[in-house]
Amino acid sequence: MFSSKENKNQKPKVMERNVVAKNTTIVGDIKSDGDFRIDGTLEGTLITNGRVIIGAEGLIKGKVEAANADIEGKFSGELFVSNTLTIKTTADISGDVVIGKLSVEPGASFNATCAMKGAIKELNSSNEQKRPTEKTA
Repeated sequence: MFSSKENKNQKPKVMERNVVAKNTTIVGDIKSDGDFRIDGTLEGTLITNGRVIIGAEGLIKGKVEAANADIEGKFSGELFVSNTLTIKTTADISGDVVIGKLSVEPGASFNATCAMKGAIKELNSSNEQKRPTEKTA
């Protein structure tokens, strides 16, 4: 009764999974809607709406923009994660990091400047509420 022919013809959106295999080096920029697993080396920019996973032997030097990221290997550069960044015990991160949420396992090396977008918004709104209103004489 409520179904339409258009809904029957639409395919569900499936996130693609891309892998940069061990002993593989890519130099350049990558843009995708799918997830990425890096077990080799990427030197450049990676922009995705999905998840980025850097394996234990993986290395990224450059810029990464992703919805989520799990890092076990090495990262050096600029990292922008709109949701959750998970840093595993074997991870080694340096550079500039902007995230929504952060999870760090004990033993990880995290030598980066870090800004949390959600916390910044909350702090700004609470500071505005605490300010007294100015009165003129």
